Amino acid sequence: MDRRQFSSSALSALGLAAMAVWREAQAAGIADLSNAEASQGLKTALERGAVAAVELLGKPDGFLANPKVRIPLPGFLADAAKFLRAMGRGRQIDELEVAMNRAAEAAVPLARQLLVNAVKGMTVTDAKNILTGGDTSVTAFFADKTRAPLSTRFLPVVTKATEKVGLAEKYNRVAGKASGMGLVKKEDATIEQYVTRKTLDGLYFVIGEEEKKIRQDPVGSGSAILKKVFGALK
Repeated sequence: MDRRQFSSSALSALGLAAMAVWREAQAAGIADLSNAEASQGLKTALERGAVAAVELLGKPDGFLANPKVRIPLPGFLADAAKFLRAMGRGRQIDELEVAMNRAAEAAVPLARQLLVNAVKGMTVTDAKNILTGGDTSVTAFFADKTRAPLSTRFLPVVTKATEKVGLAEKYNRVAGKASGMGLVKKEDATIEQYVTRKTLDGLYFVIGEEEKKIRQDPVGSGSAILKKVFGALK
């Protein structure tokens, strides 16, 4: 197959996919929107929600002072905290909890470019799923596209921020053994793994919160395309 024939076939397939999304949009009552407008509006919402989440979380107290995403002590360490405080180890408990949240705040800015790249690579199928997927569809999109690479990117930053905390090392020793016996989840077998996972959970949660704001008040977003696309979904 020569290049021109391949290109024609590819464009035809893309056209059919786009038409399917458009028909779904018509069923949703937004037949006055073009495919280009719908796609642009979705991408704008995705990027705004992601960038806003990074800015909110990737600064001092972004996690630590936000009760919705603040990272608590993991598993059995949280259960033992009262006992440890009574034993005079409250300072160590506080030091570890602060270190975990500071690690999250330091890692989050690294997510910005990957999140933006995910938006740029959004497919017609992604757009359809987001358009019809409900209030957390954008959150699900980002988690699916970026959780694995962001985990890899966050882990060294989190490790550097927590390795100097003595209680973290002790947790890792105990949790590692407990994980081998099935008493602790594998993803929580080290402080570093636990904090990385919770950082991503917090990031996707806040992206979801920003998404809901756009859906609920597209006019307040200040964007004409968001107003048109998400306003039409109301």
